Amino acid sequence: MAPIFLLVGMPGLSVVPSCWTMPLITVYLLSVLGNCTILWIIALEPILHSPMYFFLFLLSVSDVGLATALMPTLLGLALADAHAAPACLLQMFFIHVFSVMESSVLLAMVLDQALAICHPLHYPTLLNNDVISKISLSIAYCLGLHLPLPFLLAYMPYFHPQVLTCSYCLHPNMALLTCPGAWGAVYSLFVVLSAMGLDPLVIFFSYGLIGRVLQGLGSSEDHWKAGQTCAAHLLPTSLLALIDCLRVPIPQPAHILLSYVHFLLPPLINPILYSVKMKEIRERILKRLQPRKVGCAQ
Repeated sequence: MAPIFLLVGMPGLSVVPSCWTMPLITVYLLSVLGNCTILWIIALEPILHSPMYFFLFLLSVSDVGLATALMPTLLGLALADAHAAPACLLQMFFIHVFSVMESSVLLAMVLDQALAICHPLHYPTLLNNDVISKISLSIAYCLGLHLPLPFLLAYMPYFHPQVLTCSYCLHPNMALLTCPGAWGAVYSLFVVLSAMGLDPLVIFFSYGLIGRVLQGLGSSEDHWKAGQTCAAHLLPTSLLALIDCLRVPIPQPAHILLSYVHFLLPPLINPILYSVKMKEIRERILKRLQPRKVGCAQ
């Protein structure tokens, strides 16, 4: 029988649930609307069927999936003060799958930008369909490594009470409650650390190479355009890494609020960031939203 974990909500918000429920629902609906708009415009516009927008399409899929996976327990705590999470293992699986997918896609987007800026003449041959297929298989392989995690955690012995330190189910919090000597702890810890620790290092290393190339660009206009493109990718990556690194002793409510920001803010700002910074996305969205003019014979 799968263990039932208890979640921790924001203290005092169960008394006034509407103060917490409305912002949560608003953030979620805006995240879904923005990311579905990105998915819609990339799917409909043939000119956007290129590697960079393919990765952006996958990023929007991961953002929608991550926000959706978080909502059941967050709304349950806000509306009904429901601390028990009978489907905790299932939520943990989807949160980690979509988080790893987001991290891996951001890494692929950084490599795409590194090739486009560092080797512009050879970019079409370096990033062809075969390479994109291999990158997609690598992402699928990373996601597949997480498939055994729910089954391993389901049969591990746990201490009692099984109380987590956040409002949703995460593997590190659940693994801390396992009894010493649990045989699946080593594999699960290796999978989580390798996926969440390696990608940020490679991402920032790639941007270091891009920064060196930008210094050598003679045209200020080219420098500005390339810098804007890099900033559009670097901001969400920096946000994730910064929040991950700020693991200092802080009050429990602040820790819970920071964890909400960690998971809910990137899905909200990514579509805004890319629709504003990327000229092609912005123009195609505006073109689709504008009413078509009907010509009249004179």
